[in-house]
Amino acid sequence: MTTSLLITTYNAPRMLELCLRSVMNQRMLPDEIVIADDGSGEETRRLIEEFSFESFVPVRHAWQPDEGFRAGAARNRAIAVATGDYIIQIDGDMILHPGFVLDHVRNARKGEFVCGSRVLLSPELTDEILRSGRIEIKPGEKGVKGSLNGRRIPWLTPLMRRYKSSDGSYVRSCNMAVWREDLLRVNGYNEDITGWGREDSELSWRLINAGVKKRFLKFGAVQYHLYHPERSRESDPRNIRLMEDTRTSGLSRIPNGIVKDN
Repeated sequence: MTTSLLITTYNAPRMLELCLRSVMNQRMLPDEIVIADDGSGEETRRLIEEFSFESFVPVRHAWQPDEGFRAGAARNRAIAVATGDYIIQIDGDMILHPGFVLDHVRNARKGEFVCGSRVLLSPELTDEILRSGRIEIKPGEKGVKGSLNGRRIPWLTPLMRRYKSSDGSYVRSCNMAVWREDLLRVNGYNEDITGWGREDSELSWRLINAGVKKRFLKFGAVQYHLYHPERSRESDPRNIRLMEDTRTSGLSRIPNGIVKDN
């Protein structure tokens, strides 16, 4: 099994820099890194170019023009160029525990996709980390919210596999792993969903409708979410309706995805 680590980013080069450093600090490196760039500027491009020269694994930069929040389309571009059998998805504002990729690989099962959780960091702790550049974070330190999610206890992970397993809406694309063949079968993310939210849960329901089982990865694949102001959620009601239509209709493949069915 080969792995592609898909990292979504948009004009946050300092956060992406720390994220990439945490990737290089992994106990098990992915076979490639694919950066899904939703229209970032020159500073991000230079960072990725410099990092690609230093990286121990190949780096692919899938960029699209900045036409508003189009995370699903950005990820589809990255999935299309990815070569790994198993695609682990994160966001570029995450710092990964050194065992993150290893935990995902150990828990990969055919016929399943995996969703994990994240640990939120306070604005104050985030500012300190961005200044200092450190990537070592302790679950109990001041500014770590919901520190239970930061506990890596691998032997407990199998016992939690059924947690939220029937709820396709309970997912986070910042900590999600799917077989590439399953993503292609459902045609990736629905590009009709734009603006913040629900592109991940809509995909989750289509995977479930296609017979792919959802499994939750608890006490493993730990990641820390650097604070930033929330994006506008004005598109959320519309996106919720699209997600609910998918859930209730049993839809598995959409026409406006990786492949455009015209």
